Amino acid sequence: MNAIETHALTKYYGKARGVLDLNLTVESGAFFGFIGPNGAGKSTTIRCLLGLIHPSSGGAMVLGQPVGRELPSILRDVGYLPAEAQFYSGMQVRDLLRYAAELRRVDCREEAAKLCDRLQLDVSRKIAELSLGNRKKAAIVCALQHNPRLCILDEPTSGLDPLIQREFFALLEERNRAGATIFLSSHVLSEIQRHCTHAAIIREGRLIACDRVEALAQTGARRVTLHGVTAPPPLPDIRDLSRTSDGISFLYSGDVNALICQLAALRLTDLTISEPDLEEIFLHYYQEGGEAK
Repeated sequence: MNAIETHALTKYYGKARGVLDLNLTVESGAFFGFIGPNGAGKSTTIRCLLGLIHPSSGGAMVLGQPVGRELPSILRDVGYLPAEAQFYSGMQVRDLLRYAAELRRVDCREEAAKLCDRLQLDVSRKIAELSLGNRKKAAIVCALQHNPRLCILDEPTSGLDPLIQREFFALLEERNRAGATIFLSSHVLSEIQRHCTHAAIIREGRLIACDRVEALAQTGARRVTLHGVTAPPPLPDIRDLSRTSDGISFLYSGDVNALICQLAALRLTDLTISEPDLEEIFLHYYQEGGEAK
């Protein structure tokens, strides 16, 4: 059984595009990244998966059940962290966590206490007194305290300081090893590269790539940095040229033998050739376009 499946999922807001013919599959037990800039359709997809909005056409399955008539059953096993959580400002954090648990008819006190301790969340504070980071911590505890089988997290680390981010991802990795599926929407590409096993890239509402993170990196491009020169070799497959303090750097996706021949003719002081990082891979897909693989 797959944790998430969408079939030609399409959503319009009037004439404005949300997502278009989205076919996405997330296997159970995956740590899955959903990548795209703001406005690409990430949050629209998530809201359709959770039944918060209805698609214009197409549909989705979550935890093996169709979103719609089976929504209450689905949501019992899903933990959702919205990009911007809104709470009752007069509540204390402990009351908020208890209220969230009671909505699910689950006793989450023990797990909530563990999460609050690890995230350094003071449950005696009122929501109105919390900083952005502490409100995000409260939302994380609400999303995870019932030990969901599927965690859907929309831009989860905004507002968290680096130490809490590290603890948060440690929590997610523990949940994933225990069998939970993690679906992480983000435009912070380093998070996806560091923690996710699989990822999908969405562009203007359409899926343009979906594979293992390692496979997405196989674009054939290399990052080439040359020291001691001010201009690149005369090759057609060079892009993303930038200047360094004592040389140049560029992405190269052409014939490696042609590159070596050209480099041999240059008076270099040093060079490096490396795999591109996920940000450069992301730009490759966005610049090249194309359909999902």
